[in-house]
Amino acid sequence: MDKTWNNKAWFLVLPVLLLVAFSAVIPLMTVVNYSVQDTFGNNQFFWAGTDWFVEILTSPRFWDALWRNLIFSAVILAIEVQLGILIALNMPKHGLGVPVCLVLMALPLLIPWNVVGTIWQVFGRVDIGLLGYFLNSLGISYNYTQNPTHAWATVIVMDVWHWTSLVVLLCYAGLVSIPDAYYQAARIDGASRWSVFRYIQLPKMKRVLLIAVLLRFMDSFMIYTEPFVVTGGGPGNSTTFLSIDLVKMAIGQFDLGPAAAMSIIYFLIILLLSWVFYTVMTQSDAEQK
Repeated sequence: MDKTWNNKAWFLVLPVLLLVAFSAVIPLMTVVNYSVQDTFGNNQFFWAGTDWFVEILTSPRFWDALWRNLIFSAVILAIEVQLGILIALNMPKHGLGVPVCLVLMALPLLIPWNVVGTIWQVFGRVDIGLLGYFLNSLGISYNYTQNPTHAWATVIVMDVWHWTSLVVLLCYAGLVSIPDAYYQAARIDGASRWSVFRYIQLPKMKRVLLIAVLLRFMDSFMIYTEPFVVTGGGPGNSTTFLSIDLVKMAIGQFDLGPAAAMSIIYFLIILLLSWVFYTVMTQSDAEQK
């Protein structure tokens, strides 16, 4: 039988398409326009072609910031995904503990990014911050404003505290959707806890893990507010990620052409890496089936 298509349904999504076109496509075209032109003010533009893209791609400053982003995202994924799975596995599935744990897990996600940065900026200070005072009282010379290693550790711990809950909630949703029949069959067969996790829980969580990995990668790769508030990209340029470097170039130096070219390259990198993550994880899932 031929399926009947209701083309009138497109009119229902037309307002959304128009909104997306206004809020996303038009600003994107403006950025593309700036990326191929140069200006000396007074709305006088001169054609630059691909000069700004070549300048960005041959700049050590860009590649240094890119490597910092990649390393940060890799560390964040390695910590938060495993920690999120571990916490989700140990959360209660029945009783009063369920809503209590869910509320506690959701609390960090409700805090705005700039507030998170301010909290950890004060928390880590060596003069009035609890963390800084505690570490220094133990004989650990901790100062995230002067030591690049301490600044990195502070930003990573802050992000783990803020966003691990997202992975926990997604994994927990995948776990509670597993029918009890699977666990009953595993108990009958005498399966160990590791076997239950490997052959029952982990395969059933793959869909939500794909969402968690994609969301956490995109968020960590685009991180700006928290490290900017805490370290300002310092000490030196040790925590200057692509987003911070882009803002410094666009607002601090007012180099609109290079900033526009860098933002397009930044967007394409995120799009490409997200596609690679999605393709690899979906293909591995299909091969196992």
